[in-house]
Amino acid sequence: MDFGFILKKTITFFVEPMGLVVSIFALGLYFLYIQKNRYAKISLSASFGFLVLFSYPPFSNFLLKNLENKYENYQYDKNLKYIHVLGGGHNSDNTQPLSSRLSDASTKRVLEGIIIHKNTPDSKLIFTGHKGKTNTPTAVMNANLALVLGVEKKNIIINPKAKDTYEEAEFSKTLVGKNKFVLVTSATHMPRAMMLFKNKGMNPVAAPTYFKKSGEYDFLQLPSTTSFERSRMAIHEYLGILWTKLRG
Repeated sequence: MDFGFILKKTITFFVEPMGLVVSIFALGLYFLYIQKNRYAKISLSASFGFLVLFSYPPFSNFLLKNLENKYENYQYDKNLKYIHVLGGGHNSDNTQPLSSRLSDASTKRVLEGIIIHKNTPDSKLIFTGHKGKTNTPTAVMNANLALVLGVEKKNIIINPKAKDTYEEAEFSKTLVGKNKFVLVTSATHMPRAMMLFKNKGMNPVAAPTYFKKSGEYDFLQLPSTTSFERSRMAIHEYLGILWTKLRG
């Protein structure tokens, strides 16, 4: 696997919620071990504070809302003949049925792509995504779901080698050039994806799906693992947007 890709993923882990909380907690334990009690208290308190903050529903909802509100639901346009569905991941357990192997994000993206395809005559679906640590690329898994749900094989285009959104955009450009096309991905991921595709001189039309934000702001809600994961998703995207801007 590409060293730069691994390095990027490693750095990302340590600045995202889980890596940040664990790192500060480990630092606190180290200070405790060497009897630097003052620094230990600061580090352990900070790790606990970040854990509570990232797990607090109104905070995670705030982070998500700023991402997911950027693009409205897709309005069908019969002139857009290419529908690019970005990969969303899957697991490697071959004993599970297809519906269970695909991640929630992948399933929602594929379903949205199929709905748009069914409402757009003569359109084609583009599926991208590499295999990661599994034996089958995400692009192939997503295409298989589309096939069993009635999409004809002739209307499916696959690129199983794209490792990230940047490479997915590179592949799509070889097909659509500067023509308008539909871009399907999770609502949290859409701002970064649109930025990457537009940076390549392309003209995507956003079709966001898999929304995670809540319409309610109950400040009396208790911290939860669900909110922690939502904070992680949002911060991952903010970091990706920052990296995209720096990369140009």
